[in-house]
Amino acid sequence: MQNVQTTTLSRATLMFPLALVLFEFSVYIGNDLVQPAMLAITKDFGVSSSWAPSSMSFYLLGGACVAWLLGPLSDRLGRKKVLLGGVTFFTVCCLLILFTDNIESFLTLRFLQGFGLSVISAVGYAAIQETFEERDAIKVMALMANVSLLAPLLGPVLGAFLIDHVSWHWGFIAIALLSFFSWFGLKAKMPEQKVSIPKQPFSHMVDDFKQVFKNKRFLGLTIGLPMIAMPLMLWIALSPVMLVEELGLSSMQYGLAQFPVLGGLILGNIVLIKMIDKLPLGKTVLMGLPLMLLGTVIVVIGLFIPQYFLHCTILGMTLVSFGEGISFSVLYRFALMSSNVSKGTVAAAVSVLMMFSFFFVIELVRVLYESFHLWAYGLSCFALIVLWYSFPRMMLKEVLQERKEAGEF
Repeated sequence: MQNVQTTTLSRATLMFPLALVLFEFSVYIGNDLVQPAMLAITKDFGVSSSWAPSSMSFYLLGGACVAWLLGPLSDRLGRKKVLLGGVTFFTVCCLLILFTDNIESFLTLRFLQGFGLSVISAVGYAAIQETFEERDAIKVMALMANVSLLAPLLGPVLGAFLIDHVSWHWGFIAIALLSFFSWFGLKAKMPEQKVSIPKQPFSHMVDDFKQVFKNKRFLGLTIGLPMIAMPLMLWIALSPVMLVEELGLSSMQYGLAQFPVLGGLILGNIVLIKMIDKLPLGKTVLMGLPLMLLGTVIVVIGLFIPQYFLHCTILGMTLVSFGEGISFSVLYRFALMSSNVSKGTVAAAVSVLMMFSFFFVIELVRVLYESFHLWAYGLSCFALIVLWYSFPRMMLKEVLQERKEAGEF
């Protein structure tokens, strides 16, 4: 187990998260700006628009495939070295994609760019959790989420501008520049790792991962994370096709439709920050999930009244995103702390499970969407939230009961 020296949140200590969130923003807008442009990109490459969601799923698959290595590597070499190396790799991949001339090479580079997701989740988030006290760490995660949410808010609008006025290539140039600037901030402000880790060979990684994945509580809490995040991920992946191709919205109307949905997530994170010191930790999850269930029910109702489907979906997804905002950061903290294995390895395990879940569910729903269209989207969102009320909810209840018995607020 690691011996970690934490610190309190202040203006000085906040500079590292701000530098990290600049990179997080560049990685996220690397998806949110590109997705609206995928209809134009598939047209340029002469392939069907059904390939559009694959840009996002391959991005997520890239993150899933490398997370198992980055977390343990950062345990041994230090978070800072691995994080800086990951930022450099992501920046280079954003520039290389400018030279692609077919959908296969484009998706290959999207896969490699996806490594940036694991750099954040398996290395950056682990460093945040180690640096700050429990509630401060959750506040920092929520603050970072709000800043990074500018990506899905601005991305669709900027993507629409790229489609209408310039080439999609300029989007990747801008993303590379943002990532490049974040490297300097992390180099200057990221603290050196203040942990004591036994120097073990990399062969011990397998034993560490076995210990993590045998932990029933870890599995329950971690599996619950993609169930909560997936409806919004499906919205981001499929909304270009749903809103523009199926419902006939313009590119700008599509971009504006993102504001209430993603605004709900921002509001949820703000409410979490305000409430976290006033309620037992975990209480907001029990408040957020019923709202998410209600939101998916409203989306399903919209399927039965097609003329109001857009209104029901935006309202329902706004409730879903708000519920996610007051729930996700707390559940992530519980999942990361559910095992005594070094936090880089645990964060890597969380990232692997989440990214693979995102990839397979998005690809499955993409295939289903070709046959069942809006029904595939609406019923998938509803099913994911219903599934959370099984094993993940049971594990959360156990955690909350133990914290209550231990007198932890």
